[in-house]
Amino acid sequence: MWLFVMFDLPVTEAEKRRDYTRFRRKLLATGFSMLQYSIYARYCPSEEASVAYRRKLRPLIPPEGQIRLLSVTDRQFGKMEIFQARRPRRAEKRPDQLVLL
Repeated sequence: MWLFVMFDLPVTEAEKRRDYTRFRRKLLATGFSMLQYSIYARYCPSEEASVAYRRKLRPLIPPEGQIRLLSVTDRQFGKMEIFQARRPRRAEKRPDQLVLL
């Protein structure tokens, strides 16, 4: 499974920018990788692991803005079409290492 975090957070004031930065850094510290601006993903070896990461993320959500969590199977993730400057690109591969929760 791949767990996606997609978000739109306000950055109009200094405190809101700090909230955005804190949330982004916590995502990275939790093992998420940036796919695009405001779209992060992390490989989870099972549905149970995906649920555990969702539970970990909920307390990190800033007070304002919109956050979306989406789980997709490894097969669905592999079917994603990616283009960079009109050139096709392969999807990220799942990590080979052991994942600890």
